[in-house]
Amino acid sequence: MTSITRPLSNNIYTKQALLTTLNGTNGFNYHSKGHLIQHCTDHRLVRQGKQIHARIILLSVIPDNFIASKLLTFYSKSGFLFEARKVFDEIPNKNIFSWNAMLIAYSLHNKHTQTLKLFSSLVSSSETNVKPDNFTITSVLKALSSLFPDRNLAKEIHGFVQRHGYEFDLFVVNALVTFYARSQDLGLARKLFNTMPERDVVSWNSMISGYSQSGFYEECLKMYGEMQSLGLRPNGVTVVSVLLACAQLKDLDLGMKIHQLVIENKIEVDSAVCNSIIGLYAKCGSLEYARELFEEMTGRDEVSYGSMISGYMIHGFVDKALELFREMKNPGLSTWNALISGLVQNNHHDCILELLHEMQVMGFRPNSVTLSSILPTFSYFSNLKGGKEIHGYAIRNYYDGNIYVATGIIDTYAKSGFIHGAYQLFEKSRARSVIVWTAIISAYAAHGNSDAAITLFSEMLASGIQPDPVTFTAVLTACAHSGVVDEARRIFDSMLPRYRIEPGVEHYACMVAVLSRAGMIYEAADFISKMPIEPSAKVWGALLNGVSVSGDVDLGKFVCDRLFEIEPENTGNYIIMANLYSQAGRWDEAERVRERMKKMGLKKFPGYSWIETSDGLQNFVAGDVSNQRTEDIYAVLGELVEMMREEGYVSVSELDEESVCS
Repeated sequence: MTSITRPLSNNIYTKQALLTTLNGTNGFNYHSKGHLIQHCTDHRLVRQGKQIHARIILLSVIPDNFIASKLLTFYSKSGFLFEARKVFDEIPNKNIFSWNAMLIAYSLHNKHTQTLKLFSSLVSSSETNVKPDNFTITSVLKALSSLFPDRNLAKEIHGFVQRHGYEFDLFVVNALVTFYARSQDLGLARKLFNTMPERDVVSWNSMISGYSQSGFYEECLKMYGEMQSLGLRPNGVTVVSVLLACAQLKDLDLGMKIHQLVIENKIEVDSAVCNSIIGLYAKCGSLEYARELFEEMTGRDEVSYGSMISGYMIHGFVDKALELFREMKNPGLSTWNALISGLVQNNHHDCILELLHEMQVMGFRPNSVTLSSILPTFSYFSNLKGGKEIHGYAIRNYYDGNIYVATGIIDTYAKSGFIHGAYQLFEKSRARSVIVWTAIISAYAAHGNSDAAITLFSEMLASGIQPDPVTFTAVLTACAHSGVVDEARRIFDSMLPRYRIEPGVEHYACMVAVLSRAGMIYEAADFISKMPIEPSAKVWGALLNGVSVSGDVDLGKFVCDRLFEIEPENTGNYIIMANLYSQAGRWDEAERVRERMKKMGLKKFPGYSWIETSDGLQNFVAGDVSNQRTEDIYAVLGELVEMMREEGYVSVSELDEESVCS
């Protein structure tokens, strides 16, 4: 047996030594054969391991649990799951070690569905003396967290853990923390983490990864800081999660320190770590360095290309992103998704459907990421028919339950005028998260139905869902449309004390819009003067819209002077100021504004829109008379304008903006 306990020089000697040991054994020594199989597993001696198994079969020996478990592990680590399952099925009286060996085999290869099916067989087994242990629970939790991150299911497993005394087992509790984190129940995950008497790097990684993957990037970095203060050495898993948070928060300084830590501590730089480093520099704008690292990478994969393409898209280098994409021989679905998403973000909607068709010709079927990425294109073109087709595809392929697909369809329906369809989809949503609630509130706000939006906001709060900053923007926008000043103030004032959300510049802009549209332009100006943060163009623009209605030239000039400094190339501000001067009969000043635009090379581009007809999408440009039915179109438009006047609505200016600033 001495030849088995030391490294063997070559496969020939290994084979001879193993077979000699087998042949020289009087009777069948289970313990000896088990160690032989273990040796083959440890040294990846696949052929020899199979020969040992063949010899066992030739001897007509039925493997007991010890030998079977060794064979299971051997076949699993050698990549032969079918053979491993066959060994398992032939064990006459399985004990928990054999069950665990098969569960761990499935878990090792991420066969999560098979893991759960096998566990179901275990708990329903007639072998009453076999009870799940900590290894069983760990394997099952891994499968559940990957397949069904469900809060209620997590609690059932947690109850089982407590009833059977595994709440102090480090591996079980680590798996449970990971389970809660992936179930989007970070509160319970953190509570369990805090009560752990012992924590290792896996414990910390479970929470850090949970915060990072759920979008709580600041909490992720805070947790990382606490881990460092305790002297725990991060590993590759830590680095990937923290670099993702740094990239999303555009915290390049911390990201660079972590990159340096990887180098100094000789942390293994596998593809995941390398891709995270590239993603950090790409998202933070260090595109040349990111590309340099990308080119130096020996094993570039889909994530590598996706990180660079996304980085180029984020910073508006669409051509470079397309060029890199076209360099790929066989781009995968994730890279197609990165490209399409980036084009949508850069408002390159015209080529999206063509790319989608090309992707499908290449053999890729759109998934939930694809659908959520392309839906804004249908919103952009108000293409209701296309939106319905995407909805049908999502239902047929079971993507309609995806939160991002559902909210994308709600948004598309709302922007295409199909608000009833948007609400129907909302009503059918099984999991109404804050994102879904916000989508339907935004839909009604965009349609000017403030009563419905505010009512939905109240229903959301009553259901126990906490609003986020985007929810407040949506409901305050609704208040602005209806001019409900008191309600808007009540909601705005509740943000920080009640929901711990610091109002951002977009919320202040909404409040200025509320006051301005209610005719309270001087109250709005006073509100701006008391803002604790610097007013943005959105804030001043909201006030300018109110001023343009009131016709207050002096206040308009004050606001426009601020806007000319912040966004000197925005033609809309010059046009409104010129119109204000013209309305007041101050023609010379209106002419000076026009001259200023000319000197800066600014030009008012004509407005254009689309409408869906039986012949497809029709484009309309302001002032265009080339359409065959121009006379009919302008006749209907004239009737609509007259009806608006009869209802008391007056245009911002009766002047033709094109002639004022041409």
